[in-house]
Amino acid sequence: MKTRKHKADLVIMFATIALMALGLIVIYAIGPMRANVLNSTYGTNYDSNYFFLRQLLSVGLALVAFFVAYFLVPYRFLQKYAKPLIIVAIALSVLLWILAKMGSSLAKCELGECRWFNLGFVSFQPAEFLKIALIIYLADFLSRKKEEGTIGSWREFWLPLLIVCGASLGLVVVAQGDLGSGVALIAIIFGMLLASGISMKQYLIMVVAVLAVAVLAVATSAHRMERVDAWIATLHGTESSDSTYHIENAMMAIGVGGMFGVGIGNSVQATGYLPESINDSVFAIMGETFGFIGLVLVIMVFGAILLRMLKVADGTAEPDNRLFVIGVFSWMLAQVVVNIMAMTSLIPVTGITLPLLSYGGTSMIFMAFAIGEVLQLSCYTSREGIKHEDTSSRRGVRRTHYSSRRRST
Repeated sequence: MKTRKHKADLVIMFATIALMALGLIVIYAIGPMRANVLNSTYGTNYDSNYFFLRQLLSVGLALVAFFVAYFLVPYRFLQKYAKPLIIVAIALSVLLWILAKMGSSLAKCELGECRWFNLGFVSFQPAEFLKIALIIYLADFLSRKKEEGTIGSWREFWLPLLIVCGASLGLVVVAQGDLGSGVALIAIIFGMLLASGISMKQYLIMVVAVLAVAVLAVATSAHRMERVDAWIATLHGTESSDSTYHIENAMMAIGVGGMFGVGIGNSVQATGYLPESINDSVFAIMGETFGFIGLVLVIMVFGAILLRMLKVADGTAEPDNRLFVIGVFSWMLAQVVVNIMAMTSLIPVTGITLPLLSYGGTSMIFMAFAIGEVLQLSCYTSREGIKHEDTSSRRGVRRTHYSSRRRST
């Protein structure tokens, strides 16, 4: 087994950039329609290129974050500050909740939920920062506990884990009302726990407990129950209503697209029929624009990134590095699967974006940064007969210089 430096996984790199470029093309085509809808409905004065230019800025910043993570931010640096990062991430979510309760203009609210900091020209969603901070923290925490032999211990393992994960989920799902980000956090937690080596009995107990809490959270929320009722109504083919409007138009967009789509700039649903056409519903718009073949290709690109991430995790010698990659994999997988299933009526509509494609800056920037770190770690995988080996880097076999054995409690 070798862990000498070699070329990065170019499939991850080019597939990531391709998805960003495709998202930019889609926003360029439907952005003017979105501006017209908002201007006519709410009396705003958005320029026809407003959403495209904002997305162009987001893609630019995301590419900077991607290559900064790959070239300039060693994973050992993130690991070193795992605890401060999760503390800052949780503190920001608490601050947002306080500002929202105070009615401060620094808290940006939509449809009664306050999920963003309003920083003037830009907005910032702390839940996205919390996702990557939690991945970094859990990778460090779980690998330390495995080395110490305390995985499964109530005091040493479960208590601190439940405090951090419980606080994160509570702030995102309850305080911010963001069930979509809550689903991503749950996927991150359980994906990394499964890879950490905990007993299957304890893992299944946690799964059952979280499912029970999730059912309770849905059952006690009128808004979430309305979405469930709308989904059931759609499955039964009952008469259309306001509650079924979103999913019916999403399905209509995909159906109208047929095999090859109506072409770029010819979307009808983006003219105001399909809600959140540039955000949560962008998959349906792509189905209308590029057809079934286009959607299959998009899914294949996501699949390529995810499979290569698993390959990086499998070839990474260090437990903390492997857990980080599994965390990013779980994050992306959850958002892709939940978004696509919601847009095809396989599950109730959930407010979750499609990674790297949906309109928005914070989610794209942090996802790109996380993938950039995975790309960096792909240069230090362990495998026999590494091709393209960098002979100038003759580091030790057992430990890469992108890992750290700092072990604090």
